[in-house]
Amino acid sequence: MASGGAPLKIGVIGLGDIAQKAYLPVLAAQPDLELHLQTRTPATLERIGAAYRLPHRHTALDTLLDQGLDAAFVHAPTEHHVEIAERLIEAGVPTYVDKPLARDAAGARRLVELAEERGVALMAGFNRRYAPGYAQCLDHPRDLILMQKNRVGLAEEARGMIFDDFIHVVDTLRFLAPGTIRDVHVTAKVRAGLVHHLVLHLSGDGFTAIGSMNRMSGSTEESLDVSGDDTRRQVLNLAEVVDHKGQPSVRRRGDWVPVARQRGIEQITLAFLDAVRAGKTLDARDALATHELCERIVTEVRKRTG
Repeated sequence: MASGGAPLKIGVIGLGDIAQKAYLPVLAAQPDLELHLQTRTPATLERIGAAYRLPHRHTALDTLLDQGLDAAFVHAPTEHHVEIAERLIEAGVPTYVDKPLARDAAGARRLVELAEERGVALMAGFNRRYAPGYAQCLDHPRDLILMQKNRVGLAEEARGMIFDDFIHVVDTLRFLAPGTIRDVHVTAKVRAGLVHHLVLHLSGDGFTAIGSMNRMSGSTEESLDVSGDDTRRQVLNLAEVVDHKGQPSVRRRGDWVPVARQRGIEQITLAFLDAVRAGKTLDARDALATHELCERIVTEVRKRTG
């Protein structure tokens, strides 16, 4: 483990699109990190290591764990999250897992309980909680919350769709809900075992939150709309914020603002690293509640036939 002014040794496990496009540009820009890359694909390991001039490259998790890591980021395919995160937590390594923690609530619960038992920090990568446009909605009245996240030609089996994609909608609604959620209602169009669209309706004392995803919408888009006390705020594709109070006012992402900052990835990454430096044990119980709600949605959707 790092001491004094020594750089933090950070493992990056899995070097697919999300690691390459979102996380590595943020991590590689930090001056006090010693990055250790790990993937089982040698060609990818050499290419990414060379691109970022990172000499610490590993094809096996065992070798990576031998380095005395201060923390690790897990960006491997979802089906490997539990086995990898378990190894890290058992080794006492603070662990950030790109969402979801697991493909089911049972796997997520296993990781959360293990982290609590071992006293090791665990964080799920719900970056939208840190996206500036969404985080600013916490300061806005939220009697009604509407969120859409749509795709083109991607009808998919329920579990994969919900845990890998719709989970962002579920977590954002939970994050922004101004009170305890008391009622949950799910509707969906399912054809030949594939989900075409899905709508989640949450409500509590004085508020309603509705999230939808159309996987056959003809466009890829995301929007958030919160309103209350005769005011309204829209966030379009995480980049443009429109406030409605009489004449609408528009705030757009600056031309030079990195996508990772716009989407909250830079902020959540730095928040995790700050916790590691401070020796703070992050608790993933709230992330587990999102996974448990997703499991409930999977059960409801699978009741539909078509």
